[in-house]
Parts: sequence; C-alpha cells; structure tokens
Amino acid sequence: MGDLTELDRTRLRWRARRGLLENDLIITRFLDANEAALTDADVRGLAMLFELGDNDLLEILLSRQEPQGALDCSEVCDVLSRIRAA
Repeated sequence: MGDLTELDRTRLRWRARRGLLENDLIITRFLDANEAALTDADVRGLAMLFELGDNDLLEILLSRQEPQGALDCSEVCDVLSRIRAA
C-alpha cells in the first residue's frame, strides 16, 4: 500500500483514533510524518497494533513492553520501531 488511496488513508486515520490522548498523539505524529511512504507490511503491522486495548498499546509504544505472541512479527516490529523513533 505504498500508494494509499484517499479512502485507505481515511480508514487508517480513523482506526488510529484511540481512547487515550497519549496514543492519539504518538500515532498521529507518526502518520503525519510517514503516511505517504507506508507499505502494505506497515499497514498490516499498524492494523495488528490497533487491535490492542488502549493501555496495552501505550505500554508497547512507550517501550514498557515488547510485542509478544502473534504481535512478535516483522510487520509489527518494523513499524513499531519507526513509531518509537518518531
């Protein structure tokens, strides 16, 4: 999805909206800087992260926890390292 359609972008941004302001700020900052260059793998990784509850997601975004189980895959780890660096 290196060439996200406008609908894809809208859906991704909608899914990125979280109940915790901290998550919103971190994810929005990442998307603002990287949205145009996201790959299919990045979008899959983000989708997997967005399945987490807000508190679990924040713990992972802030490096208090590392992805485990199904989340411990290249799609999630690659996009997560870029989110943490943003």
